[in-house]
Amino acid sequence: MKILCYNIFISKKNIKENFMANKKIGILTSGGDCGGLNAAIRSIFYRAKNKYNMDVFGIKDGTAGLMKRPVAAVQLSHKTFGGYLLRQGGTFLGSTNKGNPFKFPTKEGKNIDKSKDIIDGYHQMKLDGLIIIGGDGSMQILKKLAKEGDMKIVAIPKTIDNDVGATESSIGFHTAVDVATQALDNLQSTAASHRRSMILEVMGRDAGHIALNAGIAGGADVILIPEIKYSIDGIIKKLNSMKKHDIQHSLIVVAEAVKKEDGSTVLHKYIDGEQRLGGIGDYIAQELMKKTDTECRVTSLGHVQRGAPPTASDRILASAFGVYAVDLLNQKKFDSMVAWKDRRVVDVPIDEGIRTYKNVEREDSLVETALSLDIYIGDDI
Repeated sequence: MKILCYNIFISKKNIKENFMANKKIGILTSGGDCGGLNAAIRSIFYRAKNKYNMDVFGIKDGTAGLMKRPVAAVQLSHKTFGGYLLRQGGTFLGSTNKGNPFKFPTKEGKNIDKSKDIIDGYHQMKLDGLIIIGGDGSMQILKKLAKEGDMKIVAIPKTIDNDVGATESSIGFHTAVDVATQALDNLQSTAASHRRSMILEVMGRDAGHIALNAGIAGGADVILIPEIKYSIDGIIKKLNSMKKHDIQHSLIVVAEAVKKEDGSTVLHKYIDGEQRLGGIGDYIAQELMKKTDTECRVTSLGHVQRGAPPTASDRILASAFGVYAVDLLNQKKFDSMVAWKDRRVVDVPIDEGIRTYKNVEREDSLVETALSLDIYIGDDI
C-alpha cells in the first residue's frame, strides 16, 4: 500500500513562555487499542522532557489506573523508549474500554459511580495536566470528569474507525486500512485458484471508512458499508457481469455494522452476556450460496486490525499530535483536542471533537472513485 507522506507543520505562534516548565503531567490511553499509540506516548515524553523539563507519568490501563490505590502509574524516561516501542502495536501502558465510570458495573451486577475515584487519583498524583489518547466515547467521559473534578486535560484522537469529525485523520486508521488491504492481496490468489468469492469482514463500527478505503486499495469487486443500502440481488448482478468477462472469482469487503436486507443487525453473543458486532460476512455468504452456484469463503479480520505494527503514516501523525498536545498544555489551552486539517496540526475544543461524527457520505470522493472502478457499493447510487 502506498504510504501517505505528510508535511508536518506545527504552528509556534502561541508557544510563548514555558508555563509548564518543571511541572508534572500524565498520559493515558483509553478505549480500544490501535497502531500508533506508542508513537504518540513517545512523542509526548520527548517534547515534555526536552522542551519544558516536565516529569511525565504513564497511567496504566486508562482510567482504571486512576481508580487504583496507589494510582497505577510509572514515570517515563529516555530508557523507556529504547526503540522497539515505536514499532509495536497496541499501547504499552494498557487501556480499558469496559465500564462508564459514572455507571461502573460491579461483580454483583450493579452500577455504581466511580468518577470520584478517578478525580481523586488525578489530584493525588498532583498532576499539572493530563493528555488523554482516545476516541469520541473516551473523550466524552474524560471531558465530563475534567469539568466535575477540575482536571486539566488535552485530548488526542485515536480510532481505527476514523469517525471523529473534527479531524481528517485519527491515529490507528491507516494501520487498520493497511492490514485489510494486505488481507485482500492475500485472498486474491486463493480466490482465483478456486474460483471462489472471498468475503472479508472488517471493523469500523457504524462508519464504512476502513471497508471503503481498503476495498479500493485492495481491488475489491464489492464493498458494503453501513451508510449505503445494498441488496443480495445487486451483488449477484455484479458477479454475473464479471462472469461475462470470464472472471470467475471475486473479492467482497463488508463492514461489520452492515445490516441484513431486512434491516436487522448481526451480533456475536458471548457467554458473559455481552454482544458485539460481527457475523455479517457469514450472512452474505449464505445468501449468495442459496441463490447462486457461487462458492464463498469468509475471513473476519477482527482485532488483527488493532494490534498490527503501525504504518509510517500513523507513526508520523501520532508523533505530530503528541508534540502539539504538550504545547497546548504549556499554553494552558485545556479542554482542547488536536486535529489534522489541511496538512497541519491544529486544535479544536473537545466538545467539537465529540459533537461531530464523520461517516461516509454519498458525495464523498472515494464513493465516486469506487463507482468509477466498477465496484458495486449499493443500489440507487
